[in-house]
Amino acid sequence: MMQHRMLSKDDEVAVGGGEDNEVRREDQEKINRFSRLHQRESVLEEQLKAKQKDKEDLEEVSTELELADEDELVPYKIGDSFFQLPLEEAQTLLATSTEQIDSEVSSLEDNLGDLRDEMQQLKVALYARFGRSINLET
Repeated sequence: MMQHRMLSKDDEVAVGGGEDNEVRREDQEKINRFSRLHQRESVLEEQLKAKQKDKEDLEEVSTELELADEDELVPYKIGDSFFQLPLEEAQTLLATSTEQIDSEVSSLEDNLGDLRDEMQQLKVALYARFGRSINLET
C-alpha cells in the first residue's frame, strides 16, 4: 500500500498562492474524476450499510435457530416465499447465505478502500496545484 503525504494548511497556502492557478485540462479531468469517485463512494457506502444490516439479520436468525428443536420444521424465506424446512437444512442454507454476505461485504470494503486511496491521491495533487482556492472536502 502506498503512503500518501497529506498537505498541511501551510503547504496549501505556500503552493496554492502562485500565479499559475489557471485550470488546465488535466486539472479539470482530475476534478471530474474526484467528483465521480465521490459519487461512487456514496453509493458503495449505502450498499455496504445494507449488506452489514443483512449480515446482522442472518446472525440473529442463526442464534434463534440454535434454540430450535432438531425435529422441528422452521420457516425459511427463499425469495418472496417461506418454506417449512428441517432445522439442519435451514442451518445449511443460512450458513451459505452468511458466507455470501461476508464475501460481498469484504468486496465492498476492498472497493471502498481502493476508491478512497485514489481520491486521496487526487486531493494531494489538486491541493498542491490550487491550495485553498479549491475545496475537495466531502
